[in-house]
Amino acid sequence: MKRIAVFAGSFDPFTLGHLDVVKRASAMFDTLWVVVAQNASKKNMFDCVARAQMAKAAVAGLANVKIAVHEGLTVDFMKSVGATYLVRGIRGACDLDFEQTVAWNNKTLYSEAETVFLMSAPEHLAVSSTVVRELLKCGSENSTLASQKKILLKFVPSNIVGELLKLYGTTK
Repeated sequence: MKRIAVFAGSFDPFTLGHLDVVKRASAMFDTLWVVVAQNASKKNMFDCVARAQMAKAAVAGLANVKIAVHEGLTVDFMKSVGATYLVRGIRGACDLDFEQTVAWNNKTLYSEAETVFLMSAPEHLAVSSTVVRELLKCGSENSTLASQKKILLKFVPSNIVGELLKLYGTTK
């Protein structure tokens, strides 16, 4: 029986922390779906198509990783692709408290759902999409494109930095 997992999130934008979780999870499962969530209650910087494109570029080369966009409950997507595992990245105790509650609710809605928590690698503990969005919004107007790229490389995969800057320029 194939082990199919889902790693869902807003990925607004996709970070090195996300990529680390995807790489480790892809080694554990036969198929890993990275699901870009459409959440009407969240104000995203980038639309779901752009977020999915960045995620796809970031995970290029990982043959068993697939990208999808989904609106609605993650467990509904899991059922639709035959997934029984939900992968969640944990940076610290606050994440764990929140994710534990979500895992219990998912289990209630889909009894086959097992949540797998992957602890963040130490070098990614402070990496978050929120930090990247702030860096994009608050970057110095006097900074050069090269200096912006150098900073972003600490937070996002190198193969999406250019696209991220281009997309941000169209959302301002």
